[in-house]
Amino acid sequence: MLIRRFEDCKDIIAGDNTRLRELLHPDRDYPFTAGYSLAHATLPGKQSSRRHRLTSDEVYYILSGTGVMHVDEESAEVAAGDAVDIPPGSIQWIENTGQEDLAFLCIVFPAWRTEDETVLD
Repeated sequence: MLIRRFEDCKDIIAGDNTRLRELLHPDRDYPFTAGYSLAHATLPGKQSSRRHRLTSDEVYYILSGTGVMHVDEESAEVAAGDAVDIPPGSIQWIENTGQEDLAFLCIVFPAWRTEDETVLD
């Protein structure tokens, strides 16, 4: 059984400018062999992530806060309990429209790799 505790995960600033803790990744967490990666992200109040694109499929699951999700030419308000599918190759970013942190899970399939992400601004 593999259990990763949030507080044991390294806290980093990702290329898209979100604060990230990678919870599960098949390249780093033995015996985790699933083809996806799972990360916890936060974005401070009134800030936006940087526009970026992944070659992988991604899902954001909003844990707390409110924001606007942008995927290519579409934008929609998001809040706790919302899941957003982000197709591979889509230009994406999220903005926090509230004062509190916007927190969300990022599920990436196949698992996230540096070379699969392009930050656009």
